[in-house]
Amino acid sequence: MTRLKNMIGWYWLRPVPSEGLVEGDVGTVVHVYRDGQAYEVEFTTLEGQTAAMVTLEASQVRPVGKREITHACELASR
Repeated sequence: MTRLKNMIGWYWLRPVPSEGLVEGDVGTVVHVYRDGQAYEVEFTTLEGQTAAMVTLEASQVRPVGKREITHACELASR
């Protein structure tokens, strides 16, 4: 796994059903824990409202590729 940098950036995740997040949702890394072993990730709506703020282990996220695009979908119910 590529270590994510200690700065805000866009990253994907695996499902977090308790927060209504599904695989492919995109969030912003806002804090790096234990030298990259975990990350605080904020997920927002397209209107800029915070939908979820979760701590994810390094195995749950990956950098977005240069040729990937985002898509819009309804936030899954919690």
